[in-house]
Amino acid sequence: MSTESQVPSGGYRRAQPESFRGRTLSASLTVDDLDSSLRWYEDVVGFTVGEKYERDGVVQSVSLRAGAVEIMITRDDGAKGRDRIKGQGISLYITTVQDLDELAKRIKDRGGALVAEPADMPWGARVMRVKDPDGFTFAISSDV
Repeated sequence: MSTESQVPSGGYRRAQPESFRGRTLSASLTVDDLDSSLRWYEDVVGFTVGEKYERDGVVQSVSLRAGAVEIMITRDDGAKGRDRIKGQGISLYITTVQDLDELAKRIKDRGGALVAEPADMPWGARVMRVKDPDGFTFAISSDV
């Protein structure tokens, strides 16, 4: 078990052994219909395409960006069964300094649907939820 201790200067000494300290997190999501999902992420929500990765002339995955947020969507190859349920048991949380009500309006104007309209939370953030075509839920929150 690691513990941190305060040092005389008022700072903290790193736990020993040093605890895990990640710097970024990116998600890779397997989708049923890559083209449809790409249109949703790009046209409805507003992600931009980073790179497309091909195999034998067929796009297999696409990296997407929204500010510092990175997501990879990958074509389902069917190896684990085509009828398996995706998107359950996970919610991805994105923070933004943009106006959530304007983002919600833009998503709806582009044909998207919200799972939850923007609402003020007790901790001070404003949060809305959207679901992609495969059922992956994104909570989009004002930066508190």
